[in-house]
Amino acid sequence: MRHRIVVLGAGYAGAYSAGILARRLNSADTEITIVNAEPDFVERLRLHQLAAGQDLKKRPLADIFAGTGVRLRLARVEAVDVERRTVALDDGELSYDTLLYTLGSTVADHGVPGVAEHALHVTGRAAALRLRDRLDGLGEDGRVLVVGGGLTGIEAATEIAESRPGLKVALAARGELGDWLSPGARRHLRGAFDRFGIDVHEYTSIERVEPTRAIGADGAVFASEATVWCGGFAVHPIAAASGLEVADTGQIIVDDTMRSVSHPDVYAAGDSVHVIGENGRPLPMSCASAGFTSMQAIAAIVGRLTGREIPSTAMKYYGNHISLGRHDAITQMVDGDARAKSWYLRGGAAARLKNGILKGAAWSTSHPTFGMPARKHRLITTPERSAEAALA
Repeated sequence: MRHRIVVLGAGYAGAYSAGILARRLNSADTEITIVNAEPDFVERLRLHQLAAGQDLKKRPLADIFAGTGVRLRLARVEAVDVERRTVALDDGELSYDTLLYTLGSTVADHGVPGVAEHALHVTGRAAALRLRDRLDGLGEDGRVLVVGGGLTGIEAATEIAESRPGLKVALAARGELGDWLSPGARRHLRGAFDRFGIDVHEYTSIERVEPTRAIGADGAVFASEATVWCGGFAVHPIAAASGLEVADTGQIIVDDTMRSVSHPDVYAAGDSVHVIGENGRPLPMSCASAGFTSMQAIAAIVGRLTGREIPSTAMKYYGNHISLGRHDAITQMVDGDARAKSWYLRGGAAARLKNGILKGAAWSTSHPTFGMPARKHRLITTPERSAEAALA
C-alpha cells in the first residue's frame, strides 16, 4: 500500500501544503487526499469585500488540483480518531498514515448572549454572503454596528462604509482605535474613519446582541439592523475532542517541526496550530502564520518520509497590512517584540502592496504544483513500511 497522507481543510495552509507535498513526493509511494467542505478555494482575507457587495474570482479546487495527483474529497470533517488513524466525514470515513490538520478557525463569540442568533460575521464564505444579503435589505439609512477594533473589524467597517455610503456605520472597540499602531499610522486610520463617516465608540464592550440593537457593558444601547461580530477567532473543537494535546485555545500543540507532541503521525498548520514564535509569543492567527507553519510542516513530512534533512522555517511576525476600502491601506511593520515600528506605509501605495500580496497568496495557493520537477523524492522504505517511517 502507498503511504496515505490526508490534509484536512483547503484554505491557505491546506491547499498550498497538499500541492507542495504532491510536487515533492513520488506518487508511486504516496497517496495524498485533501478534504474540504466547499468546492472552491476561499480567499478568506477578501471576505469583507464579498460581504460589502463585491464579487470575488471563483477558484474551483477541482481545477487547482487537476493533474497533480491530489485527490479531492468534498465532505465535512466531523471527528478525528487518532488511535485508529481515521477521519469521520459526513459521507463516510477516511484512513490515514500521516495527517496534516489545517481546519483553520471561525468567529469567536466569547459566550456573549445573542451573538450566535443575531450577529453576522465574515470568517467564512457563507457567512459573508449572509451579511451581504442583510445589507442589501437595509436600504438607505440602515444602521450597521461592527463589534471589534482589530484588523477584521477595521477592514469590515471601512469596506462596508465605502461600498455602501448610504448606510450609517459604527464601530465598537474595547480599547482605543488602532492603539497597537505607530502614532502616524493611527492618525491615518482615524482620518480614514472620519472620511467614511464611521462613528467610533472606544472603550466599549458589547455584552448582548439583539435583533435590532446591541447592549454595552455600561448599559449603552447601540441601534443596529446588522451587527457584524469581529471579536476574534476560535478554532473548531474537533482537535480537542480527538485526544490530541491542545492549548487552552484548542489549537494543537506541536514541536518545532509542526508535529503533534502527543501523536507523531499528526501535523498541524495555519490557525489550528499553537506555535511559539521567535519572540516567545504565540503566533497570531493570520495568513502569514499559515505560510510559515505550512512550509515547516511540509519540510518535516517530506524529510521524515524520505530520510532527508528537515530545514527550519523562521517563525516571525513582520507586521500588519490593513485595508481601508479599495484605495487606501496601512502597512505597519513590527519589531521582534511585536511592537509597532515608527516606519509605516499608507494610502494608495499601501493599498497596492496589500492587493499584490493577496493576489500572490491566492496565485501560489491556486498553482501549488507550478514548476513541478520531473523527479520526485522516493520514500526511504517500501510502501508497506511507510507508516512506520512517518513515526521515526
